[in-house]
Amino acid sequence: MTTDRPLAWLRIADRYSPWREAAVVVAGLGTSGFAAADALLELGARVIVLDDLDSDENREKATLLEHLDATVRLGPGSSATLPDDIDLVITSPGWRPDYPLLAAAAAAGVPIWGDVELAWRLMHPDRIVPWLGVTGTNGKTTTVQMLDSMLRAAGLKSAAVGNIGRPIIEAINDEIPYDVFAVELSSFELHWTHSLELHSAAVLNLHADHLEWYGPWLGDPDAAMDGYRADKARIYHNVRHSCVYNVAEPVTEKMVADAEVIEGARAIGFTLGIPSISMLGIVDDLLVDRAFVAQRHDSALPLANVADVHPNAPHNIENALAAATLARSFGVPGPAVAAGLRNLKLGGHRIATVATIDGVTWVDDSKATNPHAANSSMRAFDSIVWIAGGQTKGTSFDDLVTAHASKLRAAIVLGVDRQVVADALARHAPGVPVVVIDRHDAKGAMTEAVQAAAAFAERGDTVLLAPGGASKDMWPGYAARGDDFAAAVRGLPGGGVRQ
Repeated sequence: MTTDRPLAWLRIADRYSPWREAAVVVAGLGTSGFAAADALLELGARVIVLDDLDSDENREKATLLEHLDATVRLGPGSSATLPDDIDLVITSPGWRPDYPLLAAAAAAGVPIWGDVELAWRLMHPDRIVPWLGVTGTNGKTTTVQMLDSMLRAAGLKSAAVGNIGRPIIEAINDEIPYDVFAVELSSFELHWTHSLELHSAAVLNLHADHLEWYGPWLGDPDAAMDGYRADKARIYHNVRHSCVYNVAEPVTEKMVADAEVIEGARAIGFTLGIPSISMLGIVDDLLVDRAFVAQRHDSALPLANVADVHPNAPHNIENALAAATLARSFGVPGPAVAAGLRNLKLGGHRIATVATIDGVTWVDDSKATNPHAANSSMRAFDSIVWIAGGQTKGTSFDDLVTAHASKLRAAIVLGVDRQVVADALARHAPGVPVVVIDRHDAKGAMTEAVQAAAAFAERGDTVLLAPGGASKDMWPGYAARGDDFAAAVRGLPGGGVRQ
């Protein structure tokens, strides 16, 4: 099943390595898998792409890759077995280590990389671009967007890449001579990295998520959080300049303390309070820098107004501070931090006000796909009719409900794990009315949820879609869920006009 000719050069492989000698399996034909296969084919590797999904989109990608001499196998069972004489496996980030193909590769001593590791290797030695990396349970995409906007405002050629949607390998192969990459990295992506040396890196926060990924392959549900934490911490390994942590979450500072970094790298905190030395924080409604200034012992440099951050919720100000810290670590001047925040137009479904009807504000935060993200939303409002549910991914809602029970006018729960949320409400907020939506058609379920919320909401309330769960039980993604919420709100009496 495995190769009898291990390629020693793979341990230090880069773009100039003899890739024509290598037989590589690309596991998964998603966006990152296609980009990885394309890059390897360009270098002359023998590439076999495996994916169990035989969809129109995958067949179209397969046709393109086959024209470049790849072998592509689609359909159920295609990825169950490791082909013979394989030197390297490039895995889709979502595939667990206990997936049969990956388990077989590991048992046979075949190296397994993710597309991020491949991108890092292929960037060397002639296309090197510094990486500013962001991970965490929540806020990654927003923070990377803020960071990219700040870098651009400073006149730098920047690209937002990675888990944000664009494979890093694509950007490396662009003809644009980039100055820097703003890189979003998920725990899945970090799990399959081995040799990254980022310029600077940030862990925004750490809370239970994706435990259904870690628990099974670790063989112990209690070990799932440890595995998740360990993968997030990998972002700090071999950082060269700044390890950025969240002062409010000591676990992130401990990750920095435990990390093996390049000598001279600094630990830099961000806080919603007044910053100490080597931190960024808030003073008199200003984002200020007390880390990257010569006079940090007795002064701080104003960077931007809190009012420059949109939306102006506490967790989003934290995102802005994290982005500013990474930008400042790369030499971005203060005015560019402010300009970057003002210039930024975030994607939808992040605490977006859909309408105000008869004094009730309807807010779409469908992007809140775990309890910690929902907590960030709920902190921003005083009286809430909460629409929640979806795929809870093995997480608990007990702490979330306990923290916000006093704010809840009512709760509407829907989705495959609706009972998980309902049970937490029954345990910790027994006086809060709960409506359980049992229907499984997405639009109909959301319409019913919105109508139920409207029946409870009073003037001054916020009806908040902050599900705390993923969306793919009923929708293609969180954006579709948010769109259905907005459409249902617009269908209410008075919903056609935002007041």
